Amino acid sequence: MQKNSHWMMLAAILVAGSAPAATSPTPLDSLFSAGVGETRAALMIRDGRVVAKVYEPGYSDANRFVSWSMAKTVTAILVGELVADGKLALDAPAPVAEWHGANDPRRAITLRMLLNMSSGLRHTEVGNPVEASDTNQVLFVSGTQAMAQRAIGVPLEAQPGKTFEYSSLTTLILSEIITRTLTASADPKERARIYRAFAQRRLFGPAGITSAMLDFDGSGTQIGGSLIYMTLDDYGRLGQVLLDGQGRDGQRIVDPDWLAFMKTPSPTNREYGGQLWLNRAGGADRVPALFPGHGPDTLVSCLGHLGQFVIASPDQGLVLVRLGKTQDDTPAFAALRSTLARIVDRVPTDRSVRPSPASVRR
Repeated sequence: MQKNSHWMMLAAILVAGSAPAATSPTPLDSLFSAGVGETRAALMIRDGRVVAKVYEPGYSDANRFVSWSMAKTVTAILVGELVADGKLALDAPAPVAEWHGANDPRRAITLRMLLNMSSGLRHTEVGNPVEASDTNQVLFVSGTQAMAQRAIGVPLEAQPGKTFEYSSLTTLILSEIITRTLTASADPKERARIYRAFAQRRLFGPAGITSAMLDFDGSGTQIGGSLIYMTLDDYGRLGQVLLDGQGRDGQRIVDPDWLAFMKTPSPTNREYGGQLWLNRAGGADRVPALFPGHGPDTLVSCLGHLGQFVIASPDQGLVLVRLGKTQDDTPAFAALRSTLARIVDRVPTDRSVRPSPASVRR
């Protein structure tokens, strides 16, 4: 296929609103087939230009969509802002006072280990039965008033830095570290206010993200492993930041060294960086999180429960967002991952190839 043929296929936008009807297909239509679960919204951007935007009937620009674990990447960016300010250090012991007793082995946990999901803290992310999940217990049952305190209070089950274990509660600890670094206040409302203002000033505002709603527990800790809400367009803007660390008008948001850290394979899992999934083979799990062998290995993605993806591929200048509901660890989820891989494979890496003017249909 000739390079320009890619963009004849890619140049279509489907938006809700009063635009006149047309019949042009979009490169995202395969995400709305029955075999991949329920896709509610999808967006493709290349070189800062929207190429395709599709909503399932009943959803529109008015909706905010739950991030689930895509929130982890936002938390990591905010940690990086404090590292850039000199207030946190990547390889210093994590500033969690509860771990710093003279005989506490958890004092060996560093900020890097938390970000790489290799703290060694005891954890069960997915339980069988479902109520055996530590994450579900803390988020939805008995830990809602002080989620980070529950996460901080568990013992080690492995030597810090030696074993990968995916943990939403680890990211809650990172959110608590951010909050404690920003304020000594114990007032939940004040803690939440200061965290929200910091996120707005250092990330959301410069990125042009206007819809972000942050969820907090009863103590004012942002539920940074699971619960942020944004519109489809704003998830696209988050993806733009992940391309090169820049926001609107080329404004630098993420320090290049921090972005490089987030995108570097961790010592315990080659497909995981700093709260960000990488398109690399040789991961810790049997099934890859992304699709190594398809698209560049520089491609990265935020991933959330039930098939939330914000994919950023710098070599292609590509941002691809999929929001919806596909049950994890099912044939439909495998089909969704394969469908995303095929879409990525169709996008040229030749950045000189530009999309044709987009057509619109309802």
